[in-house]
Amino acid sequence: MSQAFLSLSRLSLCLSVCLSVSLSLSLCPFNISSLYTAPQGRAHGSSFAHRGELRQAKRIVVKLGSAVVTRGDECGLALGRLASIVEQVAMLQNQGREMMIVTSGAVAFGKQRLRHEILLSQSVRQALHSGHNQLKDMSLPVLEARACAAAGQSGLMALYEAMFTQYSTCTAQVLVTNLDFHDDQKRQNLNSTLQELLRMNIVPIINTNDAVVPPPEPNSDLQGVNVISIKDNDSLAARLAVEMKADLLIALSDVEGLYNSPPGTDDAKLIDIFYPGDQQSITYGTKSRVGIGGMEAKVKAALWALQGGTSVVIANGTHPKVTGHVITDIVEGKKVGTFFSEIKPAGPTVEQQTEMARNSGRTLASLHPDQRSEIICNLAELLTERKDEILAANKMDMDLAVNAGSRAHQPLSLCRLSLSPAKLNSLAIGLRQIAVAAQDSVGRVLRRTRVAHNLELEQITVPIGVLLVIFEARPDCLPQVGALAIASGNALLLKGGKEAANTNRVLHQLTQEALSMHGVREAVQLVSTREEVEDLCRLDKMIDLIIPRGSSQLVRDIQRAAKGIPVLGHSEGICHVYVDSDASIDKVIKIVRDSKCDYPAACNAMETLLIHRDILRTPLFDQIIDMLRTERVKIHAGPRFASYLTFSPSEAKSLRIEYGDLECCMEVVDSMHEAVDHIHKYGSSHTDVIITENEDTAEQFLQQLDSACVFWNASSRFADGYRFGLGAEVGISTARIHARGPVGLEGLLTTKWVLRGDGHTAADFSENGTMKYLHENLPVGQSLAGQRDSN
Repeated sequence: MSQAFLSLSRLSLCLSVCLSVSLSLSLCPFNISSLYTAPQGRAHGSSFAHRGELRQAKRIVVKLGSAVVTRGDECGLALGRLASIVEQVAMLQNQGREMMIVTSGAVAFGKQRLRHEILLSQSVRQALHSGHNQLKDMSLPVLEARACAAAGQSGLMALYEAMFTQYSTCTAQVLVTNLDFHDDQKRQNLNSTLQELLRMNIVPIINTNDAVVPPPEPNSDLQGVNVISIKDNDSLAARLAVEMKADLLIALSDVEGLYNSPPGTDDAKLIDIFYPGDQQSITYGTKSRVGIGGMEAKVKAALWALQGGTSVVIANGTHPKVTGHVITDIVEGKKVGTFFSEIKPAGPTVEQQTEMARNSGRTLASLHPDQRSEIICNLAELLTERKDEILAANKMDMDLAVNAGSRAHQPLSLCRLSLSPAKLNSLAIGLRQIAVAAQDSVGRVLRRTRVAHNLELEQITVPIGVLLVIFEARPDCLPQVGALAIASGNALLLKGGKEAANTNRVLHQLTQEALSMHGVREAVQLVSTREEVEDLCRLDKMIDLIIPRGSSQLVRDIQRAAKGIPVLGHSEGICHVYVDSDASIDKVIKIVRDSKCDYPAACNAMETLLIHRDILRTPLFDQIIDMLRTERVKIHAGPRFASYLTFSPSEAKSLRIEYGDLECCMEVVDSMHEAVDHIHKYGSSHTDVIITENEDTAEQFLQQLDSACVFWNASSRFADGYRFGLGAEVGISTARIHARGPVGLEGLLTTKWVLRGDGHTAADFSENGTMKYLHENLPVGQSLAGQRDSN
């Protein structure tokens, strides 16, 4: 009775699944993808040259390897991974793209099902034979793959149907064998069927018919565009992609992509872009734990598809942190897996540039301080000697910006982009200041301690490593940051805004020319490829610190993208100027005007003006308002300020806005303490100012306010590395650790501890040891470089 009941239950379950699948197919609603603007696509015949172009992919084949869809025990499907993949495919389908899936999994699903049936059958027979239900050890027979495929294919398809139905997406099953491609009539029929399914917004689920497929011929392999042996799902996906003129083939497996040596070895590095001519320079590891392919088969299939005009990306579809967005990331052009391209760029990849910078940077750090100073002084001279070349390149950028018809031609943006002889002279002066500071930077002894007899400890300054500085349309940033990196012995990777591409190129050439005098030309690299900022932020094993210089949005984007790399910077520059009741009229007008109007787009420009309540309805208040109106500053009233006025300016949407233009918020406070509370609540810890003649009030403000820069009777625009005498800055930091405020040379150094002993061991200082700690502070002498000179 129990056996019959179980059989009926299984039959009922199968019928309900089949019924739901049939209904979902027949009642499939109008697909929402028809409401989206589909990608434009392209004429088939040549693959995409760059990752960024993958966003244009209209027809996409997603190949799911056995390791992706199969559980770790190789018996059953990885339902979580499969569900996330289905979600991504459905989302792309609903964007108007044409999606096809080549899937494994029938054998694994069938193996699970047959094992269950065999165990159940054996347990029943054993119970009948022994007269009780006690189960003994049962050995399972070796299951033949074709039988597993036959038993698992229907369940695999039902699973896909159920998952895609959740996204109002219909699917259709297509089983093929090698003969279906070698027979012209069958191939045409297959093509026609798939074209019709795609036309109806249906996702074809394609698999080899493993229940009847013959074993591959031993000498049959990829033989050019017209012939390919369907030996596994890699070759099937490649043949299908070319046959259907797909724009992109995404092959998901259990490795990140293609490595220059077997994955897992110490020196194995992921290959970002692979070119057909590079295949002789790589070696292959072992095959996956499941499946019949392997990386060599994937590469051969990928190159065959590439030759046929389809772009290919091989990536990891099993990593739990990326599975849920790996497909959409690839289509968005992000640096995921290995991208196959027929066009090899003339220059090095960004990974190679970073490696070159690191290697050359280590040599730079070992130079004598005088040599680093000499490089910087040489760069300063080149800025003035070659100013005509620099200004000609800058004029090209300015003309392009004006003609672009975008934000780049606005006056404030053009001001940032523009260089002049006066600016270049100022840059040169700043660089010479940095050169002087470089004399006592790397290797400076900060602390010396005699730990015990003949055991001395030193804390010395050392470079951070490899810096990535991302800056927008400010070409003067390049020599400034370059000089600071040289002075601190750091390798430098620069990513500038495209608006200043010509100027940046010339300035970088001059920087490398200066570096060449001591054989460290490659220590400063300019990223000129199509690398996205988010992709650069993923180089956590190569880059030690990211410094963004630009808008608050740029900084926030980088802080979000940099998962494993520290970011030094400030997300916002909400600077306050507080006008106290004891303020001087002349100082108020000068400081407020300069703080807001000198350069409104700067991060150190005033964004909120706080007014003591006693100043309202006084001549000073009227003069402030008249000055702001004369300077065409738009005023937004804070809630308290608005309540004092019958007719007030537009009320501020928020008290925490960085306007970055000739706009500011004005608010009223009752005291200096209330001003401090307001700044702590709404400020960004960048730069804040008090204007008062009361020294006690000023000192309390300076002590109580927790901002990176706090000023008394001075413009907020002084928050700048050059104005602080640092020569230049890499940016302004509002962080509470490491560097804070304008970050110059000191902020690009870290420390290390050097211990010099004579056979000492920690056991010597234990309770039963023979030695005692002294911990005597010793005089801090000259830098290590200076000590080497004296010796």
